Amino acid sequence: MTKKIGLIVNPVAGIGGRAGLKGSDSPEIIELAAKMGIESESRKRSEVVLTEIYKFRDKFELIVAPGEMGEDAAKAMGFNPMILGEINSGSTTSNDTEKIAMKMMDMGVDLLLFVGGDGTARNIYNAVNTSITVLGIPSGVKMHSSVFSITPKIAGELISKYFQNGMGTREAEVMDIDEELFRHGKVVARLYGYLKVPNLANLVQGTKVGGIDTEASIMQGIATTVTEMMKRDNEYIYIIGPGTTTRAITDKLDLESTLLGVDVLYKNKLVAKDVDEITILNLIRDKPAKIIVTPIGGQGYVFGRGNQQISYDVIKLVGKNNIIIVSTIEKLTSIKNKTLLVDTGREDVDNMLCGVYRIITGYRSEHTYKIK
Repeated sequence: MTKKIGLIVNPVAGIGGRAGLKGSDSPEIIELAAKMGIESESRKRSEVVLTEIYKFRDKFELIVAPGEMGEDAAKAMGFNPMILGEINSGSTTSNDTEKIAMKMMDMGVDLLLFVGGDGTARNIYNAVNTSITVLGIPSGVKMHSSVFSITPKIAGELISKYFQNGMGTREAEVMDIDEELFRHGKVVARLYGYLKVPNLANLVQGTKVGGIDTEASIMQGIATTVTEMMKRDNEYIYIIGPGTTTRAITDKLDLESTLLGVDVLYKNKLVAKDVDEITILNLIRDKPAKIIVTPIGGQGYVFGRGNQQISYDVIKLVGKNNIIIVSTIEKLTSIKNKTLLVDTGREDVDNMLCGVYRIITGYRSEHTYKIK
């Protein structure tokens, strides 16, 4: 019997990330990001997955949401899908996602793919609970949930394995945070529920580990090491990613930074706070720059989760050799498979970033980890 794959794309997913707006769940944020000239990457990310599964298109029937919620991408990639449901093009809502997901459940899809972030995962949970198998294609700002593939390309590999080998399923956490509090530097995450996902742990991301790092002295050692370097190499602009580990660096310099945003320093002074992608590009266009980031505990993402302001264009301009990764040992040991991950939205940039990195883990202390 021919398998059925469903596809629902959140057309505005992640639009707030590159704009530095920390989410895109409200119409006001979507409108503001659009005025800034920022576009969602969800269409491109869905096309990556569709390209991967096109190779075995004769083995399944593709059922998609209308227009920008799936149909457009599917047809652009050469599919002739079944269109399910109706939408008001240009002004879709979470209700559209939930209604179409329920229709797909009623049709008996074998696997429901959704493109979005934690907010979209929550909508899918509202509609189908654990009735059918689903898989998230990461395209949001907030992706704390463990229902997403590591990257869109890997999603294609996972789908192929799922249908060819008939692997089992497991229940995975749907997490979400309060976006308004997030914009004010507070992370309040809660377990929203569970979705049923393919059981292939190496290809599905883990749940983000949160909380306060108690190893304050270790973070102070990291901060001292980095600030010594910054004072020595003071011709560089420093792009500081979000997190408590990186905030220790700005605290060491007595600068008021943002915990969950991206800040820019030059000659040990804060020149721009809580910036978007466009501001970063403008600041580093004519000056050498370095990026300082810390991986997400439990998941291992260095780029592509919560720091989309540091976009693939920013990374290409800065260069791989000017990326500095900092982390406590405790955080590194929480990462699945002891491997760091990237998901910038551009395969060539992801490939460029692969390799061995020396992670600053304390005062003049380093550990070697791979990005792959």
